[in-house]
Amino acid sequence: MSKNKITAVLGPTNTGKTYLAIETMLSFDSGMIGFPLRLLAREVYDKIIEKISIDKVALITGEEKIIPTNAKYFLCTVESMPINKHLDFVGIDEIQMCADHERGHIFTDRLLNLRGEKLTMLMGSSTIKSIVNKLDEDTEFINRERLSQLSYVGHKKISRINRKTAIIAFSAEEVYAIAELVRRQKGGAAIVMGSLSPKTRNAQVQLYQSGDVDFLVATDAIGMGINMDLENVFFSNLKKFDGRKLRRLNMSEIGQIAGRAGRYLNDGNFGITGDCKEISAEEVELLENHKFEEIKMLFWRNSNLNFNNALSLIKSLEEKPNRDWLRKIHECGDEKLLKYFLKDMDGHNIKNNQETLELLWECCQIPDFVKKTYGNHLEVVSKVFSFLNGKDGKITNDYMRLQLIKLDKLEGNVDSLSNRIANVRTWSYVSNKINWVESQSYWIEKTKLLEDRLSDRLHEELTKTFIDKRASVLARGLKQDMEFKTEIMEDNKVIIDEQFIGDLKGLRFEIDLKAGALETDIKSLKKAARQTVGPELQKRIQSIIDTGLIEIKDDFKIYWKNFPIAKLIAGKDYLNPDIFLIVDDILENDDKQKLSEFIGNWIKEKIKLVLKSLIDLKNLKESNSSIKALAYQLYENNGVIKREVVAEYLKKLGQDERKILRDLGVKFGRYHVFLFRLLKPEAVSLRTLLWKNFNQKNLNLTPPTFGLNFLDDKNIKDKHFMLLCGFENFDNYYVRIDILERLFVQIINSDPEKGKEIKLIPEMLNLLGCSKENFKKLIEKMNYKTLERDKDVYFRYSPQKQIKKPFKKTVSKNNPFKVLKNFNFN
Repeated sequence: MSKNKITAVLGPTNTGKTYLAIETMLSFDSGMIGFPLRLLAREVYDKIIEKISIDKVALITGEEKIIPTNAKYFLCTVESMPINKHLDFVGIDEIQMCADHERGHIFTDRLLNLRGEKLTMLMGSSTIKSIVNKLDEDTEFINRERLSQLSYVGHKKISRINRKTAIIAFSAEEVYAIAELVRRQKGGAAIVMGSLSPKTRNAQVQLYQSGDVDFLVATDAIGMGINMDLENVFFSNLKKFDGRKLRRLNMSEIGQIAGRAGRYLNDGNFGITGDCKEISAEEVELLENHKFEEIKMLFWRNSNLNFNNALSLIKSLEEKPNRDWLRKIHECGDEKLLKYFLKDMDGHNIKNNQETLELLWECCQIPDFVKKTYGNHLEVVSKVFSFLNGKDGKITNDYMRLQLIKLDKLEGNVDSLSNRIANVRTWSYVSNKINWVESQSYWIEKTKLLEDRLSDRLHEELTKTFIDKRASVLARGLKQDMEFKTEIMEDNKVIIDEQFIGDLKGLRFEIDLKAGALETDIKSLKKAARQTVGPELQKRIQSIIDTGLIEIKDDFKIYWKNFPIAKLIAGKDYLNPDIFLIVDDILENDDKQKLSEFIGNWIKEKIKLVLKSLIDLKNLKESNSSIKALAYQLYENNGVIKREVVAEYLKKLGQDERKILRDLGVKFGRYHVFLFRLLKPEAVSLRTLLWKNFNQKNLNLTPPTFGLNFLDDKNIKDKHFMLLCGFENFDNYYVRIDILERLFVQIINSDPEKGKEIKLIPEMLNLLGCSKENFKKLIEKMNYKTLERDKDVYFRYSPQKQIKKPFKKTVSKNNPFKVLKNFNFN
């Protein structure tokens, strides 16, 4: 059998790779190209339907599907490429995305498994060449050289940057802040972000291309094939959050974005601005010559899933790659959702069969377009699945109408409009899934119209907010007939008459009393500054409420953009803390009340989501006194309690009573009774924080590093706090209590005859994450005797060897397995 024909078109930006792919595809009778962005797929679709009959061209993205009956050419996002079609040509754009931390596994799957009948074309950076070589297929490499020169021009202030420039930031907040500064100094800027709908983005690009504005403020979405008449690209930052951590861009990523400067034969420049750290001389040389480190590893996830049952599905998802240049991707959002639902199959009415599991997996792959509250996305997926898994098997018209009514509002600022569009995209995605909704064609059209209306409104709001030529001309021109001119800079510094007088820190304004000559009239300065600061604080409060982008940290304070805006104080119980605002006294009481109510509801919802099992336990309606007593003790002890403390209650519980508690997440272990869901990292952090806040104890203690199951630390003094964190103590050793229970399951399973010697197996060490020597010492502290034979370690229960342990009362003096046998470790 002959090998597949592959053409790899590799090189830097501005080499015409995508243009070549389009022309090549149209030379065949049929074909398909996968793009990294919905924006690009739409852009190419619009270009192709100008060349050939519209009934031959299909557009397939998550939220938009235009598929004529006789379609020959398919323009898709990589995720939405139909993989079972037999087409002459298949192309994949930006193939180096195989190494992306979030979406790499999708690109890798297409690289390995998707082929054109006559030709497969891969377009992207030369950094992936060595990997493509390893495919061992009939591959022709076409190396494209950049059509123009790219040069580094160093650091420039935004006020001195020339026209036809894009300024790059890596969050919506940074984009807005820079665009506001450009508006004041330069007359305005257009906005380009990956989260914008195609219609909003195209309208913003048109503002720039038409010359209405000379500047563009964009995220790294600009690096993916969006071609505009740019002469300069300036980075405001070289760090981005990649879905897991904040990291510096690698050289290839910087080159991809910088390469957008210069078009066709026109040379381009790139540089840095603001507080961006310098690019070294060595790095500049690499960037100007487009020489980047080769990609050595691609992210991968098994796409051949086994839906026979839940266990098989998880096992197939967790399968490891069989090539040394593939790495299993970190657990993705769809995997997390799947595992969440499978933990309570009965509660979510999930049948353990192929049809239901395939449906559940499809639902888990609904994209999280909003990306602000995990709980909201979880609720959406849960609701969609419950409809599809129900009697009628479709989402009802009434439910769809209710969701869109909530979003069909045109008022609000940029953030609130963007948030609504993101939510509409979710329902657009759902509507475009075959047989998911009643009256499918109606809801496809309805969601598209609503997205377009909101997109037009967002374009208006962006234009109004960030393009104000009259204001910028005044700012550059003569001083106005007023005593002071006040500005709030992008770094939150407050400037009056070009002199620094203080900082706006979150929701507080702090005057700098060392502001030189300005000290003579400090009262006037405060009054002048506050005329600007007051409305800005109101605007920030509204932004906080609209976006919900706040977080709680270990110091009990709630932060917005790294500034504390409130702190927790003890309330009526540890799950109901009170809030104390950290805001400026110039704020009106109505604004304070609005903010206080929002933060109060935010923390309440967070507790409700993360600590659900603890709240369910607290609200348990049960007449059985033993159940009530045990539930009360467990709640009072933050979800973790030693078994010996509640031994009397346990004796009175039958299997039916235990089932009631197990359904709430209670686990009855050998040493402890605990709520197993509360041992997750986020739950441990939140409940211990609330516990410390209410009791005002252990304020400086923090939970151990997450991911550790075993600790050897003689310096840990507070054993009770460690128990709250889910760790049991054996002298200087600490073991996570759920891991301890799993260890005993392994011990029981290793000794079918009960009471014989047990061989130490690697799985036991892997479970604890400790050395063999530490395991031997630990197991001896748990009343086992160890011995070595033929280089293997064995251990046996030895009740004669008494050790001073807090739970010795619960250790049977007879065969321990007789007790363990009756325990439920599920």
